[in-house]
Parts: sequence; C-alpha cells; structure tokens
Amino acid sequence: MEAYAALYMFAGVCVVLLSGYPVAFALGGTALLFAWGGSLLDLYDLSDLAFMPNRLFGIMTNDTLIAVPLFIFMGMVLERSRVAEQLLDTMAMLFGPLRGGLGISVTLVGMLMAASTGIVGATVVTMGLLSLPTMLRRNYDPAVAAGTICASGTLGQIIPPSIVLVLLGDVISASYQQAQLQMGSYSPRTISVGDLFVGALIPGLMLVGFYILYLLWLAWRRPEAVPAIPAQERTLKGRALVLQVFKVLVPPLFLILAVLGSILGGLATPTEAASVGAMGALLLAALQKQLTLQTLQRVMQGTTRVTSMVFLIFVGATLFSLVFRGFGGDQLVAELLQDLPGGKFGAMLAVMLLMFVLGFFIDFIEITFVVVPIVGPILLMMGFDPIWLGVMIAINLQTSFLTPPFGFSLFYLRGVAPAQLSTLQIYRGVLPFIALQMLALAALAQWPNLATWLPRLVYGE
Repeated sequence: MEAYAALYMFAGVCVVLLSGYPVAFALGGTALLFAWGGSLLDLYDLSDLAFMPNRLFGIMTNDTLIAVPLFIFMGMVLERSRVAEQLLDTMAMLFGPLRGGLGISVTLVGMLMAASTGIVGATVVTMGLLSLPTMLRRNYDPAVAAGTICASGTLGQIIPPSIVLVLLGDVISASYQQAQLQMGSYSPRTISVGDLFVGALIPGLMLVGFYILYLLWLAWRRPEAVPAIPAQERTLKGRALVLQVFKVLVPPLFLILAVLGSILGGLATPTEAASVGAMGALLLAALQKQLTLQTLQRVMQGTTRVTSMVFLIFVGATLFSLVFRGFGGDQLVAELLQDLPGGKFGAMLAVMLLMFVLGFFIDFIEITFVVVPIVGPILLMMGFDPIWLGVMIAINLQTSFLTPPFGFSLFYLRGVAPAQLSTLQIYRGVLPFIALQMLALAALAQWPNLATWLPRLVYGE
C-alpha cells in the first residue's frame, strides 16, 4: 500500500503541474499533503521530514550550484549586447554565395550562442526575431527556416556551458554517490559538472554537423527551398569581409575559450569558469557599447528572478523526493525497472521514453530535480556510466523540446513568428531535425565512448 501511495503521489503532482499551478509549490504542496494523509493512515512517518533542514542546508552550501546564477547572468548580458545580430549578419555574408548558406549561418550562430549563453529560450527567441524575417524575405521555405531556428536554438541544451548540464551534473553526482552507498562499494571516482561539460562536447558538435549536412543535402535535392543570397545583397566581400569576420568572431570565441578552456585545462572549476564568463560578458557588452546602467539593472533583475525560480523548484523537488522515498517509491521504481524485459537496456529505454513524454508538459528543471534522483541511482547501479547517462538525458530532453505538438522551442518561436508562418509549418520543419537528434541518440547509445572518451583523456579517469 505504501508503494502504491508513492505512485498516486507522482500521478497527483503531474495533475497539479498540468493545471498550471506554480511548479515549486505544486511539488512541495503535493508532498506535504500526501505526507499528512499518509500519517493519518499509518503509511508515513512524519519524523522523516526532520531530514529536510539538512537537505536545505546542503543546497545552500553547494558550491557547484553557484554556477547557475553566474551562467544565467552571462547569458542575459550577451542577449542584450547585439552579439547574435552581428554574428548573423557577418555569417550570412560569408556563407551567402552557397545554397543553404543562410541556414548554415543560423546553425553556426545558434551553436556560438549556445556556447555563450546556455539558455534555450533566449536563443530561440533571439534567433527567431533576427533571422526568421530575413530567411522568409530571401524566399527560404518557411518550414525549413522554422525548423533550422528551433533546432539551432535548442543546442543550448547540450553544448556547454548549458544550464541543463550544470543542474544535471549536480544531480548525477548525488545519484552516483547514492548508488555507491546502496551497492556497499567505494569508488575514488567523482562526477562533476566539468565531466558533463567535457562529455557533451563531441555529441553537441556531432549534432551541429548533422544539421549542416542536412542543409547541404537539402540544397542539392531542393535548391529552391534554400536559395543563395543574391550577389547585390552581399555588401561585404574580399578583405573587408575577412576583417569583419575576424572582428565579430574573436570576442565570443575568446569568451567561449575562456570559460571552456579554463575547465578543460584544469585551471578552474565550472563555478570559477562561470564567474570568468560573467565578467567576460560584461566586458564584451562594454566593447559593444551596450553596457548601460538600465541594461545592467534589467539583467540583474532577470537573473534574480530566474535563479529564484530554479532554487525554489529545487527546494520543492527535494521535499517531494524525501516523501516519495518515505513511501518506498524508490524501491518500487527499482523493482519495476529490474523486471522489465530487455534487462538494463530495457530499463534505460523505458526511462528515456518517460522523460521524453514528460518533456512535452514540464520543464527540464522539474525533470532533473524530480525524475533523475529517482531513476538515476537505479540505472547507475545497473552499470551505466554516469557521464554517458547525463549526456543521453540532455539530448533526450533536447529532442523532447523540439517534438510537436508540445515542444517548448516550438512555443518560443511561435511567440515571435510573423502571422504568415503557420504552426503546421513550424511542426513540419522540425521533423527532419528530430530524426537527426534520434540518430545522435542512437549513435551515442551504440558508441558510449562519444561521451566518455574526452573526459577520460582530459581528467585521466
């Protein structure tokens, strides 16, 4: 009966979340309601809630989580510094002579923005506002234009410094420690956010390569869908174009190298690298003459608002997990996964499908804080590599964010798209990119070294 109470509680929180009630209060309130009801039926011991203060103190003193507000601050500063606008204009001049060149430019700028900001919503909205009118004006197929922008914007899920990877790294690390304790074994290996950053590099760049190859294939098969920019519109050529590319590319590349290079080189932890990135973003905004007192005030307000939301959800999810385990839910989930046909691969497939479907309805933050702590230790005890698992989850959620009819990225683009671009065209445009992401997931499942080779090389594990 206790275990079934855990399932009822999970179903209950899903219903409350779908009602639109604030996520943090839905998680915490549902947990408290079931804890109180369970105590009346002698199914739950309220003394378990005494562990909550220690867990909250653990959140407050977690050095890794300091990276979250710093990366959010960095992304919001860059969003307002016109970096994306200048990058897109210059890349369009560079690749303009090619059929599909504008789409390739959008993909590369999306990659650079993902590596600079790590915020999916901001990237999709920015790219939609800047590039969609241009692509439609230059006779790009509306579905192709929408699909390219949505897919490029969601690269912020997987390419470091992704907020998803920061949060996943902390949760995966805790799940790995819990799995070690439950197995009664000890491993000197530790899992950090830096491990996930490094592990996600090759899969992230592989996705970018898939997108570009698809656009080149489209230029060959359907050249009218991705026309080249007319010569009269390419105002920069020759040496002037080279100088402009150098001028526009160097600052964001320097920022990316400062953040990721300091992590890869072992010079800084992800948290320290986040502070470097925040300072670099301020310097870049100042060089672009976009750093005003009003801009800084808006950035700080936005950072505080998003950070408060993340940590309040973290608190609600912690309370939910505590009560869920008090009902024996973790044991029930372990038994269900172990009894699935196909062994550990069947269990992994079931978890990936669950997260994929949940990604239609709830944000990655709730999935990371609620679902991963429940299933993570179980999958790790089955022998899966924690870095590989974290990267698989990140790409899976990225795919979910693209999939009609509920993908978050589709709603972001719909909110800024002109009226002549229909929702059906947006849905149709993302389908090939969803197939490419599925291909990337299959490749990563078949060859886990795509995610684990580089961390072993960098950290010698």
